[in-house]
Amino acid sequence: MHTRKLIIKAGHTESQYWKDIWKYRELFYFLAWRDVLVRYKQTVIGMTWALLRPFLTMVVFSIVFGRLANLPTEGNTPYPILVYAAMLPWQFFSGALTECSNSLISNANLLSKVYFPRLIIPTSAVIVSFVDFMISGIILLGLMAWYNFVPDWRVLTLPLFILVAFAASMGAGLWLAALTVEYRDFRYVVPFIVQFGLYISPVGFSSTIVPEKWRLIYSLNPMVGVIDGFRWAILGSESQIYMPGFVLSLALVAVLLWTGISYFRKVERTFADVI
Repeated sequence: MHTRKLIIKAGHTESQYWKDIWKYRELFYFLAWRDVLVRYKQTVIGMTWALLRPFLTMVVFSIVFGRLANLPTEGNTPYPILVYAAMLPWQFFSGALTECSNSLISNANLLSKVYFPRLIIPTSAVIVSFVDFMISGIILLGLMAWYNFVPDWRVLTLPLFILVAFAASMGAGLWLAALTVEYRDFRYVVPFIVQFGLYISPVGFSSTIVPEKWRLIYSLNPMVGVIDGFRWAILGSESQIYMPGFVLSLALVAVLLWTGISYFRKVERTFADVI
């Protein structure tokens, strides 16, 4: 009979934790797949919702900011493409925040019964938003075909900016997931953060309209760098990056991810007792 020997050594806790995440990867796949199925279960049009929400938001923003407010686009880019290039990372970020913040509370029974790295739960929740993000990308392809807009070589760098968006979503999501366990007030704070963040992020307009002297301060919002990166990759030479602000946003995303993981690991052992 095959038996597995478990040796506990002082100082090896952290390395063992990350090995356990790989060991429990099947649980991660199961939770992610379950969340994807549950999201659209008993809906009439199913995953079409992942297309309708960003599309309708893009239409409203294009009318309000592009037609009524007459804000400038970047280069000769059609305004709907300008908006949708930013809508993709914002929808991913806001969806991940919402899913992550509620993920531990929604799986309270699982947390209190068996051991596994709790980091798996909020990470699997982010995957659900990533699936929506991939589906929503179909609309961007449709807009490009409609306006006969052809991206240049920069579109090949888009996966790098998707990784940055993923890091920002994970960092903020881990903070909120851990804080929601301790303080249930965050169930009401998160929707406010998502709504407020939409207004202060350059989703419906280009960040180039922000006066030069304020752009570095404006980049303290990490999503400014993420959105500008997406536009730079998708719009090609029509879009230019404000490099000091972009570097600042990337640094803040790295700090957000590092501190998010650290705080989550610090309070993780108390989740079962608090819930």
